[in-house]
Amino acid sequence: MTAAQTRLRAAIAADDVVIAPGVFDGLSASLVCRIGFAAAYLTGAGVAASGFGLPDIGLLTQTEMVERARMLVRTLGDIPLIADADTGYGAPLNVVRTVREYEAAGVAAIQLEDQAFPKRCGHLPDKELIATDEFVTKLTAALDARTDPDFMVIARTDARGPLGIDAAIERANTYADAGADILFVEAPQGVEEIERIARDVEAPLLINLVIGGLTPIESTARLRDLGYAIAIHPSLPLGAAAYAMLTGLAELAGRDPAPLLPSKPAEFFDLVGLAEWSELGERYRTEGV
Repeated sequence: MTAAQTRLRAAIAADDVVIAPGVFDGLSASLVCRIGFAAAYLTGAGVAASGFGLPDIGLLTQTEMVERARMLVRTLGDIPLIADADTGYGAPLNVVRTVREYEAAGVAAIQLEDQAFPKRCGHLPDKELIATDEFVTKLTAALDARTDPDFMVIARTDARGPLGIDAAIERANTYADAGADILFVEAPQGVEEIERIARDVEAPLLINLVIGGLTPIESTARLRDLGYAIAIHPSLPLGAAAYAMLTGLAELAGRDPAPLLPSKPAEFFDLVGLAEWSELGERYRTEGV
């Protein structure tokens, strides 16, 4: 068990909300250290956009993410890193390797989701899911693959969008029964759904607060009252950085930055080619997919 894993488990056990800002490069990780947060969240969307100029639609590979995780762990020191691992990058065998690589890189916890590949940002439309039992198999593979039981596996369901809140809660409880350490119901829509998840999912919970996303931004105090264990803020540092860069560059060019400033995740991803990549996806879509 690493010091980071110990700190994350202790923070969760302290009956408070662990606030984990999104980190995606050495600067963002260094600033999280300087300010003294209890944890950090390796955002796949942030790495895709900042590191590769790509939208969050499943274009990054496992090795690219693990390489970034390894650098961030070194930068963060004892601050635990919760890492986005998308769908595990393939079948259960790929999930096994994903867990081994992330664990060896020193992360404290990984997040796996039940989307079909290629996945999409949780706050974009048109998400597709794999079957519940298929994800349970992948989750079991992840739990069996870890060499340290204190390395945590977070199970994320994206069922709220395509299937509704009832199905999302049902899946979350199924994943909890399968042994997931933390449950993550992505993109609840409205305060009532946030409250219902807290009431009806029998496991420690993570909530994702995306600026301009589908989920209302609740205060830390309110999330503490509801019993959430972790709140990730993946878009806050990246959004602030993008805003500053856009306004500075527009001023340098003598242009008005307003038409470029995003207010929703899709608008942010358009800055790094979402429309163009979506067009390519439609061009090469096979029959029945």
